[in-house]
Amino acid sequence: METDATKTPDAAIRPFRIDIAQAEVDDLRERLRHTRWPDEVPGAGWDYGIPLGYVRELAEQWRTEYDWREHESRLNEFPQFTTTIDGQNIHFLHVRSHEPRAIPLLLTHGWPGSVVEFEKVIGPLVDPSAHGADAADAFHVVAPSIPGFAFSGPTHETGWDVKRVAAAFAQLMNRLGYDRYGAQGGDWGSAISRQLAVLDPEHVIGLHLNTLAAPPSGDPKEIELLTEKEKSYLDAAQRFRQQGSAYFMIQSTRPQTLAYALTDSPTGLLAWIGEKFHEWSDRSSGHSAIEPAQLLTNVSVYWFTGTANSSARLYFEFAHSGSSWGKVETSTVPTGVAVFPREIAPPIRCFAERSNNIVHWTEFDRGGHFAAMEQPDLLVADVRAFFRGLRNRL
Repeated sequence: METDATKTPDAAIRPFRIDIAQAEVDDLRERLRHTRWPDEVPGAGWDYGIPLGYVRELAEQWRTEYDWREHESRLNEFPQFTTTIDGQNIHFLHVRSHEPRAIPLLLTHGWPGSVVEFEKVIGPLVDPSAHGADAADAFHVVAPSIPGFAFSGPTHETGWDVKRVAAAFAQLMNRLGYDRYGAQGGDWGSAISRQLAVLDPEHVIGLHLNTLAAPPSGDPKEIELLTEKEKSYLDAAQRFRQQGSAYFMIQSTRPQTLAYALTDSPTGLLAWIGEKFHEWSDRSSGHSAIEPAQLLTNVSVYWFTGTANSSARLYFEFAHSGSSWGKVETSTVPTGVAVFPREIAPPIRCFAERSNNIVHWTEFDRGGHFAAMEQPDLLVADVRAFFRGLRNRL
């Protein structure tokens, strides 16, 4: 653990508050007002991409109704800090519980998310008794912005792949004085949290994931043994690869080219991110549980920090690091998985058990990719249940 004697000036923990200049807020509104809209094939719906009418409605709400200052203030209710690790600025929320036996918990977001994803889960995790739950299930929450994302961005050199981010987060938890802690994440947060468990198993007491890449081996016989629900999960993964993964290829190969549009046009950024929030959330009830204001706050964070480019570079770094979703190192850390049915590619337990120490598995009947925003109560309850059996490992 770092001590006062070993800390460098860069290791200082600096208080941080979000404070976007009014000139930038005004500029956003002006850019939205002057959007140059594309044409659209009549009756196309979502077949060609995010529809014109949908984006127009969101952009108009962003320009005329949405109050950035209100949401900036809500985010600032969480204690925030920055520090420098491996030469990179790292921004993080750090919300400590008043419960003496609280478990330190590292929450990691993904793309196109941010710490905004965790607004509804931090309170119940930190202070369960105030939310009708057992005080013994409390956590100290550390929620960093991934290097290159939001207030941790941009990155200024190559090489910030999943392994490097995980190493930085291990150092962050050490710097905060947490010798033993849990980790939770979805999307890139899942990959980073899992890599953290591989890298730092002596300090990670448990790993809870709401996204997990666990592809089949390729043996047709194992597919025959799956349930119909599990086969539907494979079908969902196949549809995603065929119809929904173009963004992944672009950001893995040409993030700089894409960045000119997303950095110059707030409407372009809104469409690029808004499509994913629509397609990856559970709309089985007829609409997404993600409120438009939540989406606009998340997009605003990307816009005001100018990190559309540097966040996309994580895809490039992953693709060029030799890593692969299909070939992962074995993790021995006790792992819990929350499966939400409208996930991009819900994991299948028998596949996941090949390279993970699965001790907890919950399948829900609702929810999608953005679990902390869509079904915060379900996610919090599952995190509590999983870590309840690991408190003796602190």
